[in-house]
Amino acid sequence: MRFLLISLLLTPCIYLGIAVGLILSQPVPKPLPAQNGLDFSGLLARETAEAPTPSVVALRDGTVLPLRSYGEPGRGPLVVALHGSGWHGLQFDGLGKALAPIAHVVAPDLRGHGAAPQRRGDLDYIGQFEDDIADLIAALRQGNQPVVLLGHSSGGGLVVRYAGGTYGADLDGAVLLAPFLKYDAPTTRPQSGGWAQPLTRRLIGLSMLNQVGLRVLNHLTVITFAMPPEVLDGPMGHTATTAYSYRLNTSYAPRADYLADAARLPPFLVLAGREDEAFVAQGYEPLLSEVTQRGTYAVIAETGHLDLPDAPAAVTQIRAFLTNLPINQ
Repeated sequence: MRFLLISLLLTPCIYLGIAVGLILSQPVPKPLPAQNGLDFSGLLARETAEAPTPSVVALRDGTVLPLRSYGEPGRGPLVVALHGSGWHGLQFDGLGKALAPIAHVVAPDLRGHGAAPQRRGDLDYIGQFEDDIADLIAALRQGNQPVVLLGHSSGGGLVVRYAGGTYGADLDGAVLLAPFLKYDAPTTRPQSGGWAQPLTRRLIGLSMLNQVGLRVLNHLTVITFAMPPEVLDGPMGHTATTAYSYRLNTSYAPRADYLADAARLPPFLVLAGREDEAFVAQGYEPLLSEVTQRGTYAVIAETGHLDLPDAPAAVTQIRAFLTNLPINQ
């Protein structure tokens, strides 16, 4: 009996000791500039002074979310465009202008991102992105206007997470541009093609703590990004985000059972560039079609990861999807 009692007392201590030990064993390295990661040159060349001045939307906690708006409010579907990791809503300036005649497109700088976030690379709790998006939709939707979430890369993963969560039933459609599904999904190249540098031991330790309800260390950094020097040293360098906390990183991706989240997607379009450096373009259809038949898929020739949202063939596909959106099916 005494041995059993000692074991019951020691087991939680050992568990916590292992978790904390894993976290402490891996300090945060200085983010390394990209060498063979993502090519930002085309993205930087397309971002111009003609982009609309950001407005703001107030969220439930009083935070104001900067966003850029394209098209007329209430005209066509409301398309909320979610940017990829490390960047911000200006990524969608070209696509927003292209879709403006048929939709009201809004591109927010997600919490923790952009020119002047409250806490760069961090938010308050796991799932806060979903609450923010729901607040944004509630503030901007006109009447029974259809709602479409569009996301690129990690933003696409956030669309999948949103569809599988509390608010997913409110969506009428989704556009996934080379979405991140999970680090070990068959669509993901190792370290997303050299872009993402996860701190694996920290991730494991923090996951262990969260499994027993301990979230006090969720602000710690768990991933850094290989942002190119031409970004960091250029005029947009102050808008880049090079590292994420555990709670932000977790909030930005589908849940552990990402296929369960994907199975709850509304009618959706998946596009990926054949030359994508981070993901396997041909892998999305065989993977997602196992759990849902609501998807339409296309691989865009001669297109890399960051070039996808502005690729003419991609814009054509997105316009056709929005024009023929099957509402409430």
